[in-house]
Amino acid sequence: MKPYSVLLYYNYIPIPNPEEYRIKHHLFCIENNLLGRVIVAAEGLNGTISGLASDCDAYMRWLENDPIFAGTDFDFKIESHDKHTFNKLHVRVKAEIVHSDLPVNPRIKTGKHLKPKEFKEMLKNDPDVVLVDMRSNYEHELGKFKGAYTFDMENLRDLPEHVQEIEHLKGKKVITYCTGGIKCEKASAYLLEKGFENVYQLHGGIIKYGLEEGGEDFDGSCYVFDNRVATQVNSVNPEVISTCFVCQEASDHMVNCANPECNEHLAICPSCLKEMEGACSTACKDHPRKRPYNEKGYYSKNSVGYSPELGFKSFGRNEKIEKRKML
Repeated sequence: MKPYSVLLYYNYIPIPNPEEYRIKHHLFCIENNLLGRVIVAAEGLNGTISGLASDCDAYMRWLENDPIFAGTDFDFKIESHDKHTFNKLHVRVKAEIVHSDLPVNPRIKTGKHLKPKEFKEMLKNDPDVVLVDMRSNYEHELGKFKGAYTFDMENLRDLPEHVQEIEHLKGKKVITYCTGGIKCEKASAYLLEKGFENVYQLHGGIIKYGLEEGGEDFDGSCYVFDNRVATQVNSVNPEVISTCFVCQEASDHMVNCANPECNEHLAICPSCLKEMEGACSTACKDHPRKRPYNEKGYYSKNSVGYSPELGFKSFGRNEKIEKRKML
């Protein structure tokens, strides 16, 4: 086992005072050397965190023992890594724990949850099953399940513009999937609202399926929102499906273009990335603002002088400024 853990989780449970809870949560993460992104909303909690395995264990126990979440299941997805997968810590209050703008409440109605093993068995034994990917276009271009339907959308809030593309599947058993399961809570609920009757969702998402069932039949790599950019989930029958944006050879090396004004999520093979100095085109390579070449293709914001403690204090100052503007 590697010394660090990467946690992915969510919990749709009402949080009475999101701002008060955000402060408590941020301080706990600071005290336990955790980095990552956490979203707090009145509807629940969504986070991806990295830290030493012992610190992540303490974090999970802390969440599970909080009275706010009594009787609920976080269903943590836990991956091992050799270091932090984040450079900073952000704990923020937002209107939703996943931006969707969909008029649904997954605590009232959502698709039937399938455990990874149930999902695998259903795919193999039920010819009436179809898969629908609820992730963004740049995510499923890097990796997706064999035969899955995908949408050319940039965000889940675009789903209403694309749902007519699968109208012909209303008589089928539709299984939705995403990275960790959170998008499918609302996406599957939305499909039910639109007249789809047999709607399911892969509980725990692609990551959980990879951890528990080896990721069989997931082609390519899974895009993740941390310094890794992508992670391998299929240890049974892996296959690269994405191609290098520059040379068109098979490659699942996902990067951001070094030109910050482009910053596109793209697959670029290591040799082309080096030749292009991290850029996706000659124009981006020659751009005056191009960032220095980074073989991993990941560019975090300037962190000079940053610390989680200073980030917490800065957040507080910004809140006070915003409140003054409103007076």
